[in-house]
Amino acid sequence: MELALIKSLMNKQFYDDHRGAVCPDQLFSKDVRKIKNIIDRAIDQYNRSVTTDEVQALFMVSNPAMTTAEKHSYQALFAKIKSENEMGSDIAGEVLSSLHRQVVGEELANIGFDYVSGARTSLADVKLIIDKYEDNFIPNINIEWDDISIETLLEKNDLEAKWTFNIPSLVRRVEGINDGHLIMVGARSNVGKTSFHASLIAGPNGFASQGAKCLILCNEEAYHRVGARYLTAASGMTLDEIREDQRRAYESYAPIRANVQIKDSTNRDMAWVESICKSYCPDIVVLDMGDKFANYSGHAREDQALKAAAIHCRQIAKQYSCAIIYMSQLSAEAQDKTVLNQSMMEGSKTGKASESDLMLLIAKSPSVEGQEEESPLRHINVVKNKLNGWHGIVNCELNYKIARYEK
Repeated sequence: MELALIKSLMNKQFYDDHRGAVCPDQLFSKDVRKIKNIIDRAIDQYNRSVTTDEVQALFMVSNPAMTTAEKHSYQALFAKIKSENEMGSDIAGEVLSSLHRQVVGEELANIGFDYVSGARTSLADVKLIIDKYEDNFIPNINIEWDDISIETLLEKNDLEAKWTFNIPSLVRRVEGINDGHLIMVGARSNVGKTSFHASLIAGPNGFASQGAKCLILCNEEAYHRVGARYLTAASGMTLDEIREDQRRAYESYAPIRANVQIKDSTNRDMAWVESICKSYCPDIVVLDMGDKFANYSGHAREDQALKAAAIHCRQIAKQYSCAIIYMSQLSAEAQDKTVLNQSMMEGSKTGKASESDLMLLIAKSPSVEGQEEESPLRHINVVKNKLNGWHGIVNCELNYKIARYEK
């Protein structure tokens, strides 16, 4: 096998692809290692593939002090190399990669034994091995590169809005979302965050009506309070009206109910969210509230934990081909303001913004003195938009009695 590898390494393309210039000495036997050194020198000097005869000639002139017995021994070895069939590049690469890793593994194992026995006490020896082989370690990897033909890119981007928004003022600017998207939604308390996702999913022409399988994982309000907003958004009736006429409510709620599942997810983390996505294959997942799924252990600061949660969330969306709507609080800086920005996301510096495809921050008009009832006007700030690039503010109204964002 080593002779076939040596013959493969005479091919400059294979040599370059598999970093043949640097191999651990233990990879080949003593005599073959000397031939490998000649191949290294020849390819470096002549910058081309070399033949067995050429390597043999260079080897002989480089070792004039050999005895007659040694010359006969190497001539026989070169004859064997010449008779070897050159390995296919893929097979030879895999063999060379495996042998290389085995050699490095044996060195590390020997050092590990010395640590156990007390013969070594410094980690410097491990670092030396890593520094020695890191740049030339041959991974066993075979990548199938993504298709970036014009036809494929146009087709993929035409599907950018698989699920369209049902808020007229928003859909005119941002059509909708697709598999793999992470949508960050932020607002201050009592602005209507839960009503927002209830309206998008269960309202008229919402995601559920479009056929999307939606999972709502709530860890703030009790599940039945979240469910009530979905019921009113779907039926267009208040809870009192539903109590009086359940049959009419059922007619509009039943089709929505078939595509919506709600689960109280208190004290769960992002790893649990991933297991849910893997098991139930949803189209859209709502995390209400997303920050409470973060795992804070192992992180020195809150923003680090929230960034890690956002990264994990995006990976889930991409791996399991679903869109994730991540609900979040805004900091006190956003209170009574209608123009909002990314820095107002509570507890996060840039982590959430950097991972999101679309970030929507919702504000309400501040109350003025003498105003008896809060304004229903809501301002949706599109502060990050990798979908079509538009940024700005769209206005709509929240009908809080039936949890619908309208106009």
